[in-house]
Formats: sequence, structure tokens, C-alpha cells
Amino acid sequence: MLKISKHITIPHTEIELHAIRAQGAGGQNVNKVSTAIHLRFDFNTSSLPNDCKEKLRQLSDRRISGDGIIVIKAQRYRSQEKNREDALARLQALIAKAVAVQKKRTATKPTKSSVKKRIESKAQRGQLKSLRGKIGESHQ
Repeated sequence: MLKISKHITIPHTEIELHAIRAQGAGGQNVNKVSTAIHLRFDFNTSSLPNDCKEKLRQLSDRRISGDGIIVIKAQRYRSQEKNREDALARLQALIAKAVAVQKKRTATKPTKSSVKKRIESKAQRGQLKSLRGKIGESHQ
């Protein structure tokens, strides 16, 4: 079971993991051993709650296809087991980010002293700019 939060878990049977050959440099090892992991997770047919599925659909992430399949390719490490753990951790982080409840922003008013300071600094800046004029012009 992959634990996302206190109430949300995903059984490993719903996650497809395939070992593939990694790209890039790696010497002879990269040509012989399938160390990279290709993870596929279809959240439409999964046991996730419906509100969680909806939040995942709204998420604009390039790893999520239009059909509702999350595809993650992990090839950071040279061992297959570490790449498997990395892929599962990235899936867990993606789903946790989607289901995280955003804290509602409360509107605040600036304090009287901060408004006063802002206006004084604007007046001071304007006075400094007026002094930049040509000599001979009238200054206020």
C-alpha cells in the first residue's frame, strides 16, 4: 500500500511498474541492465476518492495524460530498486500535492503607520526627482 495521507492509500495492484533500459551515459551497464522504472497509474479506475480524482484532473502537469493516466519515468539512480522507490515517491508527492487543501486567504488592511510611511516616502522621492531638473527652472 502506498500511503498518500491519513485517509488515502493506493494498493500496489493499481500501479503498473515496468523495468526499462535507462538513457544516457553509463558505460556497459546501461546496455545490459534494465534499471530505469516506467510507472503508470490510471487514477480514473483507481480506488481514490472522487474529489481526489477531480483535483488530479484539474492539475496541469505534463505527467498526466488526457485519459487520466499518470506516467512517471525514474532513471536517476543506477539500481532498479532505488529507481522504483523514487518513482513511487514522486507519484505519492504528485497526488499529495493535488489533494492538499489550500489555506483560505484572509484579507487584511494596511496599518495607519504603514500608509503614512508609504505616502511620506513617495513625497520624498517626488521631491528628489524634482531636484533633477535643469538649473534655472523653478523648484517647489
